[in-house]
Amino acid sequence: MSGVIFASRATQSRGRLHEEPPSPTRSNFQRDRDRIIHSAAFRRLQHKTQVFVHHEGDHYRSRLTHSLEVAQIARSVARELGLEEDLAEAMALAHDLGHPPFGHAGEDALNLAMADFGGFDHNAQALRILTHLEQRYADFGGLNLTWESLEGIAKHNGPVGPPLPAALVEYGTHQDLELDTYAGPESQVAALADDIAYNNHDIDDGVRAGLFTLDDLADVPLVGPVIAQVRGAYPQASQSQQVFETVRRVIHLMVSDLVTQTRRNVAEATPLSVDDVRGLGRPLVAFSDDLLGQEKVLRAFLLNNMYRHERVNRMSEQGKGIVSNLFRFYLDNPARLPKDWRPTDNEAKDLHGVARTIADFVAGMTDRYAMEAHQDLITES
Repeated sequence: MSGVIFASRATQSRGRLHEEPPSPTRSNFQRDRDRIIHSAAFRRLQHKTQVFVHHEGDHYRSRLTHSLEVAQIARSVARELGLEEDLAEAMALAHDLGHPPFGHAGEDALNLAMADFGGFDHNAQALRILTHLEQRYADFGGLNLTWESLEGIAKHNGPVGPPLPAALVEYGTHQDLELDTYAGPESQVAALADDIAYNNHDIDDGVRAGLFTLDDLADVPLVGPVIAQVRGAYPQASQSQQVFETVRRVIHLMVSDLVTQTRRNVAEATPLSVDDVRGLGRPLVAFSDDLLGQEKVLRAFLLNNMYRHERVNRMSEQGKGIVSNLFRFYLDNPARLPKDWRPTDNEAKDLHGVARTIADFVAGMTDRYAMEAHQDLITES
């Protein structure tokens, strides 16, 4: 049972696009979470890039392990704030479903390839997957999630204004997700749990990959003081132990700040319902200004020392090339798509529709499958 009056409540959900009988054993939001976990798109996250391509090593985060870590943080924060844990967890598990292979590099390449056909956005693609591309049920397309879950996927980063991605425009003809407002508090929790997870776990992966050291982080606010505490407490610990101790403590600091600042915001705004949260005009769930300033410095460090590192850039450029080449090949040769994706003669006359289908197909590829498909095309040509 949710603990605060402004939490989302499964018993008061706005329902599903296609009406279904209730489950005798699970709430609406539990069913949403379970459907996400059992989806093909979720399984494919196992071999999709977070920062490092899958063959770089077994210990780096993939989109799947990252999503699981986000879900753990989101559920813990939701519990502490008295929010609907199952909904927060569902949003965390689904937030990266729309990512193509090779992370943001793959998204940039696909967005450029789709420039004349409505572009590509991974958040909108996640909604498209959940409402259309997953074909598991005989009664409806998609997973038929609750309105609250779909709302959270569409706008967990805040209100979405024009120009709207094509997937949001298309789904808007079926159901109004009120894109001009903020999402409910559980989706806001999931969005900031994402920030907490990737900032901290990119530190772990970056040190493990040899892109930087703990010494390099010593003067970075938020992280530096914690490193000093860990080294003072455990001078004989190995580097990997010091990294883990640092990461777990920084996660604790960020979660504690998030909970404390959100409680301040609640006391000031006094929302009486989840709709009051949506209508505030600003996020209810938030970090303090002090932590945001420190996080900004950490993000700049990671940008310069990890995301723009020559090794990561080289992988990113290779990934962009693979995605671009695959899209162009299938656009020129739609009959070469797998049978289930191949357009009919009538559908082939709609170039925009064909391009969107190809974008769906390429975006659904894992890193490994994309590289193998690309190699096959190069060998063939």
